Amino acid sequence: MNLIWLVLSGFWLAVGYAVAGIVCCVLIVTIPWGLASFRIANYALWPFGRTVVDRPSAGGASLLGNVVWVVVAGIWLAIGHVVTGLALCVTIIGIPLGIANFKMVPVSLMPLGKEIVPAP
Repeated sequence: MNLIWLVLSGFWLAVGYAVAGIVCCVLIVTIPWGLASFRIANYALWPFGRTVVDRPSAGGASLLGNVVWVVVAGIWLAIGHVVTGLALCVTIIGIPLGIANFKMVPVSLMPLGKEIVPAP
């Protein structure tokens, strides 16, 4: 399923997140968001068999950073994942891919303080 995901949408999602990460890292102040964007790009390439969990060491700075992220970019990324997920769910083979897109909504909304781990 990961190979189908990679061909149909994973590659382009990863490219988009990587470009956003580069832009954020160039702007120095936004480096934490850039690093989070690179993590999401890696997850977008190969989402099946992995899941997103809260990092226990994340504190108030992550919460504040996530609020800024939601206002600036998170809401638009989440809307993009929902629209893409709905479009993928139109076909039978696209349903698992649409579900994978819906699975990425929480991390696209609040990427700081999250960790991507192998699924149990």
